Amino acid sequence: MTLINGTTAAQIERQADRLYHDTQSSAETIEIRTKAREFAAKYVAPAAAGIASGDEVEDGFPSDVFDAMAAARLFEVPFPADVRGAGLVRPASATAAVVEELAYYSNSVAAIFDVHCILCGNALNQGSRQQKQRWLRPLMEGEIIGAFATSEPGASSDLSPNAVQTVATKTATGWRLDGRKRWITNSPVANIVVTLARTGARLSLFIVPTQTPGVTVGRADRKLGNKGQLTADIIFDGVELDEDAVLGTEGGGLKIALSTLTYGRIGIAAAGVGMAQAAFDHMTDRLRTREAFGHKLGSMQYWQFLMADHALALESARNLYIKAAIRLDEGNPFPEPEAAMAKLAGTELSVTIARDAVQVFGGLGFTRELGADGTPGPVEAIYRDSKIGEIYEGANEVQKWIIARQLLGRDITG
Repeated sequence: MTLINGTTAAQIERQADRLYHDTQSSAETIEIRTKAREFAAKYVAPAAAGIASGDEVEDGFPSDVFDAMAAARLFEVPFPADVRGAGLVRPASATAAVVEELAYYSNSVAAIFDVHCILCGNALNQGSRQQKQRWLRPLMEGEIIGAFATSEPGASSDLSPNAVQTVATKTATGWRLDGRKRWITNSPVANIVVTLARTGARLSLFIVPTQTPGVTVGRADRKLGNKGQLTADIIFDGVELDEDAVLGTEGGGLKIALSTLTYGRIGIAAAGVGMAQAAFDHMTDRLRTREAFGHKLGSMQYWQFLMADHALALESARNLYIKAAIRLDEGNPFPEPEAAMAKLAGTELSVTIARDAVQVFGGLGFTRELGADGTPGPVEAIYRDSKIGEIYEGANEVQKWIIARQLLGRDITG
């Protein structure tokens, strides 16, 4: 049996293996993808049902899956050999492939990996040698859990200095941090949180251990989907930090944050493709096996044409995120417009195919669990989980603006 986003089904054939011919990825990346797929089938699939139907406050963080990812050394994939990471030639490409394979079964798990490695870990890797030694290796080994805090109640996609209200004030011994962050993934279980704060007229990043006096993490948010991706507010009330808590340089936080979020958008694009592929595979199986009006559903031209459109869109979305990741690996910290296009295409596609999957399954598509015999709904969790991709790590409207800016120039778009 195969579990996709917590649903049990007869062995679902993975259509990407039949339709998608990856001519862009290196042998190294393909090897990592294979490893991640085997891991996801063994560890994520069995946990996906509980995660998809769980409650953030009551059920909490999927620590068993997190620990398994650490044991499988998946957290080393994004990082270079000089910090004892995997030392891959194309680390961003391999990391994005891991995200897609995790999201195929659980977008929550993919998001945990994304924030722990791509956001928090990537930011730490731009710190000093001492900061990397202190924090990055324990993060790769899963000894600590990382979070990345930029969003606030009044500042999410807008990270301009005027919008960010969390403030760090210079003291005789270091810094005093005050403010509030919101929607911070992993925060209820995080050991450190890389935090964006205003320092005068500019923004800086700080490494904040969550056990520091004055740091308060709120109750986990209850959300529509991504139940295992715990988010909560973090309050900083007179938090005293040493001088070496500054990540990078004072006033250089926005550049690191934006490059990190650009990398994160590639990860979110890959997650969208993973969910879209899962929904697509379910639809294909349903159209091949379900009969209505004396014929297989797949014999109806409407569904044939729709599936052809989805196959085309999946090909394009996967190619886009792979291309964006390759450009990042080639030394472009802001691989635009590909990163924006990839995020826009992958996340919109996951919502679209998940919605159509609900439709093709009819009442069962709308069902979490059938009361008559306990049959789990095969696709409703994908539908719930997919929506957040259009919102976080830069709302899709922002991605369209980035693309338009590439076309028309900043003097016109602002």
